[in-house]
Amino acid sequence: DPASSSSTQNSVVPELPGFYYDSEKNRYFRLLPGHNNYNPLTKESIQYKAMECKRVRLLEEEEKQKKKAPRAGLNSSMLLQKRQLGLLSSKSYCRMVHELKVNCMQRKKIEIHSPDSSVAGTNNFKIIVADVACERIFTVNDVEHGGCKYGIISLSGLGKESLTVEMYDNLYFTNRKVNSVCWASLTHPDSHVKLCLMGIAETPGCASLLPASLFSSTNPGDRPGMLCSFKISTAWSCAWCLNPQADNCFSTGLTRRVLVTNVVTGHRQTFGTSSDVLAQQFATQTPMLYNGCRSGEIFSIDVRQRSRKGQSWKAIRLFHDSAVTSIRLLEAEHYLMAADMAGKIKLWDLRTAKCVKQYKGHHNEYAVLPLHVNEEEGLLTAVGQDCYTRIWSLHDAHLLRTIPSPHPSSKDAIPSVVFSSRLGGSRGVPGLLMAVKQDLYHFSYN
Repeated sequence: DPASSSSTQNSVVPELPGFYYDSEKNRYFRLLPGHNNYNPLTKESIQYKAMECKRVRLLEEEEKQKKKAPRAGLNSSMLLQKRQLGLLSSKSYCRMVHELKVNCMQRKKIEIHSPDSSVAGTNNFKIIVADVACERIFTVNDVEHGGCKYGIISLSGLGKESLTVEMYDNLYFTNRKVNSVCWASLTHPDSHVKLCLMGIAETPGCASLLPASLFSSTNPGDRPGMLCSFKISTAWSCAWCLNPQADNCFSTGLTRRVLVTNVVTGHRQTFGTSSDVLAQQFATQTPMLYNGCRSGEIFSIDVRQRSRKGQSWKAIRLFHDSAVTSIRLLEAEHYLMAADMAGKIKLWDLRTAKCVKQYKGHHNEYAVLPLHVNEEEGLLTAVGQDCYTRIWSLHDAHLLRTIPSPHPSSKDAIPSVVFSSRLGGSRGVPGLLMAVKQDLYHFSYN
């Protein structure tokens, strides 16, 4: 195989400073500094070209449906046979069926309809976040002249023959950059959306609570429920608390402190930290807030206690070697999944404070990228800074699938994804939703 021989040859070719080796032409070429506009031969452009070739090749393979089984010897007939012979528990069987299905998912573009026709498909998607039932998706879109626009997409149309969704845009708010966002359950599950907006010039940053009804077109004359805003400095992260012992509270992770605010009373608690808090999640069974920091530390706070100076209130403490960008508690709340800026994804046992699994292949250098844990399906999904979406088996950290982005990779084209076996609610369709640039795609199980 000439390709493999050239790659082995390439790996033993010594690297010369200021030169790069072209394996096709079997010789060295001089590299020029990146700012030289006349010669595009820079290390970055060579790497980018190689990455682009790989992405296009993988996309072509996906189109041709050249799928390898996620594991050696794993296919549907073998699974069924083992299940009938009683060699597989129903839980293992379901997990492996999901693994097979994830491997066969095919990409289809979704049509976005909007009552306000000027909205659909004009701005680049920055973030998409699904509510708990996966019936709606909150979207943050970048606007050309800076700042962000937000809207809610209803997924109820996904189950029909044609793949269409309704996008409801919000017209009330100014265009400021959204740093982080989460769903909030104030009057009923996922009744509101919590937004952290950047400050601009003289205006400080703020955390706003918006009723989801603000985005539906049913009663435009109806003034919606509770709308409130809290002035804060730049928030890197936010989380809503579902534990009744800290009712109606949300947290914001700021520069060197954590703020826990009660929406109804306005009461605030401040916890000083030694580093910026980039990721947060509340536990539901205990009134604990978990925080991931730029320093690589992960710690928990019992939010019932009074704010105190010093670090004495930290309960569990775990450490990564790099900035922690996302944390996810597993259902029983004995385990915590964390990702960092070195591309490491670790599963921690909170009872022993030890790392029990690592999920390899994720790519990150400086971006705050989320993790998506789907325990029922036994899957972990993450999009890397290289714009590839990777899906692992939660159970044994096996990488099941690597999905190339439909668009050339760049800083402003990192896909945002949602995975569920019930997109569009309890009778919804299984699959992965991917928002990238101005497009929304559905990777369907069929």
